[in-house]
Amino acid sequence: MTLLTSVFAAIICTILWYKNAPESKMKIGTLCWLFWGASLMWLVDAIFEYSELGAEFFAPAPVDMLNDLYLGLSVVALALVIWLVILLVKDPKGVVKAILFKRK
Repeated sequence: MTLLTSVFAAIICTILWYKNAPESKMKIGTLCWLFWGASLMWLVDAIFEYSELGAEFFAPAPVDMLNDLYLGLSVVALALVIWLVILLVKDPKGVVKAILFKRK
């Protein structure tokens, strides 16, 4: 489930990036790299887990699937938080700068 969660997030993010490809104001490419990196990490984890468990890898218990889903969603949430921090620091639209230096 962790692999599926991160791959779906990466695919959705890549579609959004491709749709807005000429403009990269929102730094969606960075978010894509985060999601695809997580997907690669979970793929390597799945390969090593399959080498240890064999056929049992394809029949996980429902509790294990739920735990993996929570872990996958946590990784997606962490990537979104990192992306938001990068977006606020880079401030491509100047919103944060305008609020900070607003004169009354």
